[in-house]
Amino acid sequence: MIGTLLALFWSFCKIGFTSFGGMSMIPLINSEMVSHGWMNAMEVTDIVAIAEMTPGPLGLNCATFAGIRVAGILGALSANLGVLAPTFTICAAAAVFFEKFKNGAVLTHIMVLVRPVCIGLIWGVIVTLARTNYIAGGAIQPDSVIIGLLCAYLVVGRGWSVPKVIGVAAVLGIVLCPAV
Repeated sequence: MIGTLLALFWSFCKIGFTSFGGMSMIPLINSEMVSHGWMNAMEVTDIVAIAEMTPGPLGLNCATFAGIRVAGILGALSANLGVLAPTFTICAAAAVFFEKFKNGAVLTHIMVLVRPVCIGLIWGVIVTLARTNYIAGGAIQPDSVIIGLLCAYLVVGRGWSVPKVIGVAAVLGIVLCPAV
């Protein structure tokens, strides 16, 4: 059993390191499952179909379902840890790098460039979402604007949690904007 769990971990670790997520993982998952004799190609296809229909990232869903099929709950845990290991490793290395060089001249110069770019990207998203949500057919939608302003006030002015504000926005959207 331990050998199977380690093999699952290593298989999904290789998948995580050598793919870019999403659909690019499917041939690798198929190859690993079939080469170990854990599943045939049709079973892998079924797992991928179920993973596509399930909320969440395809790689984690496939790892979960394949791991359960091969070794139960422990298999799912092992496969998930394997597929997440590359991301964790890269993030940990970046954190160590950032901590070591955070006061260095090179990183300081890099951050001088990165900060405005990030702010620009955030504003780009805000403008795009505002156009999508507050303007329809070339006309400003006052109900949507009121909901947006109220939500901003509840989060910033009143300190409400985001899930609670999302609930309020959903109810107000259903009541004030039923045609959308």
